[in-house]
Parts: sequence; C-alpha cells; structure tokens
Amino acid sequence: MAAHLVRRCCRRLLLPALPGPGAGPALRTGPARAAEEPRARPVGEEPQLRELIRAAGSAQELLQLGRGNALSSNLAALALARLARLSTEQRLDTESLRGDPRFQQLLGALDAQISQVWNSSLLQLLRALPSLGLARGGRQVRSVEQEVLWRLRRLPLRQLVQLAEQLAGQGAPGPLLPEVLRKLELRWTELEGARTVVTLMAKVGHLSPALMERLEDKALELAEQFDPDELRRVALALALQQRRCVPLLRALSYHLLQKPAELPLPVLTDLLFAFSKLNFQQPQVLHRLALELQPQLGSLSPAQVLRCARSFGSLRWLSRPLAEAMAQYCLDNSQSLTLTQLCGILVSFARLNFQPSSSEEFFSMIHERLQGQEQQLDVHLLADVVWSLCVLQRPRAAHLRQVLCPEFQARLRGDSSPRAQSSWLKLLHINAAARLEVPGYEGPLLPPELLGGHGDRDEDKDKATPLQRWLREALPGALGGPDLVRYNVSTVYGWDIDAEAVLDSDNKPLPVRDYSAPHLSHSEGTKPLPPGARRVAVLRWELPQFSSRGRELLGRGSMARRHLRAAGFLLAEVPHYEFLELKLERQRVAYLKDKVAKALASDTAGDTAGDAAT
Repeated sequence: MAAHLVRRCCRRLLLPALPGPGAGPALRTGPARAAEEPRARPVGEEPQLRELIRAAGSAQELLQLGRGNALSSNLAALALARLARLSTEQRLDTESLRGDPRFQQLLGALDAQISQVWNSSLLQLLRALPSLGLARGGRQVRSVEQEVLWRLRRLPLRQLVQLAEQLAGQGAPGPLLPEVLRKLELRWTELEGARTVVTLMAKVGHLSPALMERLEDKALELAEQFDPDELRRVALALALQQRRCVPLLRALSYHLLQKPAELPLPVLTDLLFAFSKLNFQQPQVLHRLALELQPQLGSLSPAQVLRCARSFGSLRWLSRPLAEAMAQYCLDNSQSLTLTQLCGILVSFARLNFQPSSSEEFFSMIHERLQGQEQQLDVHLLADVVWSLCVLQRPRAAHLRQVLCPEFQARLRGDSSPRAQSSWLKLLHINAAARLEVPGYEGPLLPPELLGGHGDRDEDKDKATPLQRWLREALPGALGGPDLVRYNVSTVYGWDIDAEAVLDSDNKPLPVRDYSAPHLSHSEGTKPLPPGARRVAVLRWELPQFSSRGRELLGRGSMARRHLRAAGFLLAEVPHYEFLELKLERQRVAYLKDKVAKALASDTAGDTAGDAAT
C-alpha cells in the first residue's frame, strides 16, 4: 500500500513538470518515460480497439488483441471484463486462461497504469477478476480494491450504489464494503429515484442498520412514487430484516390502497407474508388482499396456499369466503398437498376458530390422510395437529392416544426450547379435551405430576398488561379478600384464571380454600361443595385473543371457555374492550360484581329451563 501511495504521489508531482508539445525531443522521450508508458497510438486507434474488445466473440480474439497491441490499462480492464463474461457464458476453463502468457500480459498492462482506468471499468474488474479464478486475497484483486478505495469519495452516487449492490451480492468479506456503506450513510440525501432506494433496502440494508434507517426515511418520502412491485420489495425488505417501521408501513398501506388496478399475484402473497412477519394489521389492506386473492387461489401452488393460510392465521384475520375457498382447495387437491402442508392449513383454521361449511367432508379427508401416518410428522407438528382437532372439536380417540401415551411424552422430555414448552402446554389442553369433551375415552391420560397446576401464582407485576393490573386492583373489592377468593389460578387443564370464588345458594362468598378443588394439582381443602354452591371464575380476554375483524374469540380462547365450563365453572368474562373503558376503580368494582351476578343469573335461568323441560 505504501509503494502504491508513493507511486501515485510521484506521478502527481511530476506531471506539471512534464514538457509541453513544444519541448525538445530529449525531454519527451527519456528512458524512464518510455519504460512507464505504452507507445503513442495513432488518433482513433483506441476507440477502434474498444469496439473490437466489445465485439469479440471468443477468448482467443481478446487475447490476440492484447498481444498484437500495447493496450492501455483502461483497454486491458475492458478486455478482462469481457473475457470474464465470455468465460461464464461459454463455460471456459479459467485455469488454462490464467496460464496463457497473453492473459498475464493483460494483467501487466492493467497493473502498470491502474490509476488511468475509468471508474466504470474498474468496478467491472472487481467482479471480473474473481470470476476468472483470481484469488480475492491475491495481489491483482487487492490492487483493484485499493484503487477503488482511493476513489470512493469522488465516485458519482450512481456508481457508489452499483458498487454496494455488487459487493453485497458477492458476499465476500473485506475492507471495501464497510467503506462503501459508510459513504452511502453520509450521502443518503443525494439518493433519487424510487428504484434506487428500493434496491438498496433490499440488497444492502441488512448490512448497515444506520443506512437502513436513513433508507426508511427516504422511502417514506418517496412512497407515493412506488409502483406495486416496489411496495412489495420494500415490505419484504422490512420483514426479512425484522424492522417494524410503523410510519413506513402505514405509508405503504395508504399508497397500496390508492392503486386502482388489481394487484399481481406475487404482490398479494408477498405483502401478506411481510405484514404477518411484522405483525402489522391494517384492516382495509387485509380486506383487499383477501378479496383479490380469493378468485386466484386455484392458480397457487400448495406451498403458496399454506403460506397464505399461515399469514392470515398469524394476523388473526378471518375472511370466511377466502377460508372456505382454501378448504375447497384442500378437498380438490388433497393428493397434491403433502401431509405437512395439509396439517399446516388445519392448524391455521384452528387458530382462527374456523369451521368449513363442508366440515364432514373436510375432516373425513384429514382423518383419512392422517391414518397411520402420524409417525411421519415432527413431534411438535403432531402435537399442533391433535390440538387443532381438539379446538375444532374433531379429535378421534386414536389421535388422543397417539400424543397422550408415555412414548410421545418421552420424545418431548429434555427439550427446553420455547416450542417444546408450547407443545407441553398443548398436551395439557389435549388432555383436558380427552377428559371433558370426549365421552367414552378410556386413556391414556397425562400422569398427575405432569399436569403442572401450581395453585396461587405470584404474577410478575412488571410484565402485567394494563387489563391485568386494573383487574387485580378491582378484584378484592368485587369478590372479597384472600380468604374468600383464590387469585391467579393455574389449572390442571392448562388454562389460567384470574380469580376463583365459591358462592353458596344465596350467592354469599364462602372461604374458597376450605373446599376440594379438582381443577388444581394440589387442593388445600377437602370439603365437598355445599348443596347449591357454585364455582365462579373471572376470566380476562386480552386483545390478541380476539379476531382482528371483530369481537369473536379465536380458537384458543373458545376452547378455554368450553373446558372451564365443562369443569364446573360459571364464567365472569372480562373482555379488554369493555374493562379498559372504565377509568375509575369504583366503576371497575361495580362492573365485576355485575358480571358475576349475570353469570349466576344465566346459570339459574338454565337450571329453570332444564327443570321445565323435564
């Protein structure tokens, strides 16, 4: 590097002292001068050689041009770039090319005056030399990289962007790419044109968070100019880098809705994927995506249909016409769908609590495909599938036995990953469904030591949601103190309740800890409930437990409600959209008392109706 710097400095210092056109011949043709520079070339010869290089159709033509003419460094660079392209197109043996003396002559011409190479040719060389088999850490490649480093500050922004894309695409470590990214970070305000910004976000944004942040600002400024494909690419870039830039996502959504024409299929599927990856819900956009996706569903591959189903499930968005179309797609293409793909779509339906109108036909097909194939499924996917069938109230005893047997538990034991913890919890739900919703099921069931009930739990107050905090503050005033109420209860069914009370036949609270509690793994009391006494559970419903489109519980919440009722609880349900509207504690206390009274009244009305029917 030092020698290179000295050579460049000497050339710059000596250049003004060189003689002009009228100087004597001895000064113009000194030996040192002749050794460094190629012989003078007639006017018009260099453009002619440049055209010959560009038109060359074989490696031999190029190499012969270099041999018969003293090529300048710039022409040598053009020849090497053209040679690299021909070697790729014609699948030439680069090792034999490198051994050719004429190839070495081209490298020598390049090296002698590399500072005279045009910027565009120099950038082409960065890609050409490695593709010709020259080592990235070798002298020639390092020389080119060093020359580019010298020129970075003077490169036009267009070439700087081109260089960043090129280096990011090569994926080669080195000092050049970080410097290029640094220059782009400093010159980001010069960026013009939507396509340039979009390309940088997609190709190099992940390499520099600081640059990506500036590109997001620029994209926000240019969002109105984006066409649908550019909107898609920006959303994908954000999703793949896990950057939930809400202002930019809102701008993309707004301008997407302004596009009058139907969106191309890749735009529909990729936007849906990106929004689900970032958990960004914009109702009008999701409605449009579902509406335009439905008539084109038949042209999607099974993998694309699965991807769309998962995305809508993740976004908690249920479009019934589209879900019906997906169910019909499964029936029409049952042999094209792999078992894993079919199971993935089933899991998405369960999350959304969606029952197809052709339920009998759909679930018969699912059971037929599953029969005898359960062992092919990943242990976690099998737990998800049986759990989904329980959510949709379609489990068969054979499936329950498959996941509740000791052998299946052994496959999960020892795995402490988050997915394994989720699978254990789903096993508790499956176990509860087998006990409470499948008459005649004879086992196996999970052993008591695995049921995981822990009685009262000390919730982490720092992680509590606003609904949870306000509910915790209002519960003592509504139900009573710790002697009369059990708070934060973890049941053996895998469901948690915020508070549990026992009320006698006159609706007076009784000390809850005095009575046996079959829903706990370890009951403190032993007394049976007095005649006419009832258990009341206060159950809160947070925002994520509802469908994005309204106030319908998703599959998980719907199953929790069924199980707790089947276990003997009256439910005082507290949805977020009602409770968080109450600003005063006395209002919240009155609200809870009213909820409990309504739960008791509905139970009494049900008993009366039952007696009348009898």
